[in-house]
Amino acid sequence: MTDRRRRWTAADVPDQSGRTALVTGASGGLGFETAEVLAARGATVVLGGRDLRRAEQAAGRIRSSAPGASVLAVHLDLASLASVRAAAEQISDACPRLDLLINNAGVMAIPRELTEDGFERTLATNHLGHFALTGLLLGRLLDTPGSRVVTVSSNGHREGDGVMHLDDLQLARGYKPWPAYYRSKLANLLFTYELERRLTGAGADTRALAAHPGNARTDLWRHNRLDRALYRPALRPLTFWFAQSAHMGALATLRAATDPAARGGEYYGPPGRQQFTGHPVRVESSAQSHDEADAARLWSMSEELTGVSYGALAHSG
Repeated sequence: MTDRRRRWTAADVPDQSGRTALVTGASGGLGFETAEVLAARGATVVLGGRDLRRAEQAAGRIRSSAPGASVLAVHLDLASLASVRAAAEQISDACPRLDLLINNAGVMAIPRELTEDGFERTLATNHLGHFALTGLLLGRLLDTPGSRVVTVSSNGHREGDGVMHLDDLQLARGYKPWPAYYRSKLANLLFTYELERRLTGAGADTRALAAHPGNARTDLWRHNRLDRALYRPALRPLTFWFAQSAHMGALATLRAATDPAARGGEYYGPPGRQQFTGHPVRVESSAQSHDEADAARLWSMSEELTGVSYGALAHSG
């Protein structure tokens, strides 16, 4: 049976006993669904959340659904480098190994705002925070055989003009909410593919993959009244063809993270031309997302902005 005909579900997630996973943005939505499945399969799961109270509540829900699950909630605001560094230190102290880093958290189509570090918030949350977190946890990942970094992108990376525009990374000129989101999702893929090249070049056993959830019903749609209405569960009988549950959306991430057949540099999402809904398969990203020159330049800029250097990994080119 071909990959596109085989329906990959949460039941296909292998036993995760003895493994440790960190999921960012795990208080709800895709992150919570991802963390819950991993915990149910036996993994020790660290829930990273901007609101520690909500993260602790999510941990409690997972313990209720999976009695005996080992779950830790950690305060992690990806828009704050100080928070990222503090969380990475806490996680490193608490976890002697790190098998899975799921870079899931994100914001979408928000007004332009600068963070405490002076970064545009969409870029800071969706890309720079995860770049810094991955770099700060790199030692744990490299020391854990078979570890994976899975970064959640979006099919929106193709939208707009589909170009990174590195000469205006912070979108100081003519900011628009949706193009800002699209570029951050393109940055996720450029980062993933460059990380995979560097890991391979260093002979590391750690792999980097990406995934996208299709159109999933999550709180990311809360900022627009029309979107909130369209993505209500009550409208599922009418919108099933272009919107799916958070549980279904999380399957692409879970497959990239746990499928033994998945390989570094692969990208998973729903099938079909639009990739809106469905069980995850390996999909292709845009040609621009594979631009090695843009990826190398974005990497260099990200190191400079965050102050986090991936010293253990040589330049891929």
